[in-house]
Amino acid sequence: MTQENSMIIIDRIYGSYKITSPVLLELIQSPSLQRLKDISQMGPPDPYYHIPNYSRYEHSVGVMLMLNHFQATEAEQVAGLLHDVSHTAFSHLIDWVVGSGHVENFQDNQHESFIKNTEIPAILEKYHYSVDEIVNYKHYPLLEKEIPSLCADRIDYSLREFPLQSARDCFKHLEVFQNQIVFNNEKSAYCFGSEFLNRQQNHWGGYEAVTRYTLFGQVLKIALDLHIITMQSFQGTEKPIIEKLEQSTDEKIKTILSILKNKNLSLLKKMTKVTHKKFRYVDPEVHSGNKILLLSEINDDFMQEVELARKVNKSGVRSGTI
Repeated sequence: MTQENSMIIIDRIYGSYKITSPVLLELIQSPSLQRLKDISQMGPPDPYYHIPNYSRYEHSVGVMLMLNHFQATEAEQVAGLLHDVSHTAFSHLIDWVVGSGHVENFQDNQHESFIKNTEIPAILEKYHYSVDEIVNYKHYPLLEKEIPSLCADRIDYSLREFPLQSARDCFKHLEVFQNQIVFNNEKSAYCFGSEFLNRQQNHWGGYEAVTRYTLFGQVLKIALDLHIITMQSFQGTEKPIIEKLEQSTDEKIKTILSILKNKNLSLLKKMTKVTHKKFRYVDPEVHSGNKILLLSEINDDFMQEVELARKVNKSGVRSGTI
């Protein structure tokens, strides 16, 4: 809901926020941010994915709202809003088409150059910000931290997959201490760390996700080879690409898309080659007394769970094939 100088955003996890910052309002309504409404966070879009998806727009606005909640500077909220604006159609699936699914760094590598070719620099300059300033995440410790630390980006995309009540409970027990996002008790930190690890094992690094990334990546490669789409197509939105794929007469494209519409691919023949997926885990920081401790320092079981998950991930996945 928008008014002339403000916008009310109601988020399913964080609740209602009134945004009044002129630069945030203009960026939210810019074509580049609105484009993210048709970019699937999880890569393969509905109906070709096995669990409910959400958009890069929802995630980007969610990161901004979290930073707003923690009273981050306007600059950090701008950086949070823009941190994923350069994602191509199908998000990290592009890495499985032109790079390495194990690394997934295509978006990071094109982030600054993408932004500089949009309307965003003019908006930033209007409010006395520069692209160079906004894309330098070293300036914004609440927004981005290296694995396994907590940060607004990592927390938001995780909470959006958690059961809703667990997500709201975890968010309720987050605070900022010494310019870091931390949990205020061990129980909530363990809930977050365990739920995150569960997503790593059963979603991001699991059989269904790896199989769907592999098969949908094959479809996109075939479509490129047949000139059904071009690399430039990925700079747009997903709907036009999906329409071209679904209208294709190529038998392999039609077969794979038909298979991907099934929500369970466990009966597919397994590949001999093992696929490795990026390993993610979080060792949440906990505010205890007057200091910050890692969950692994106060919970002996947690790192054992992480190391077991790392071992499983290292062995790879034999994804399904046709």
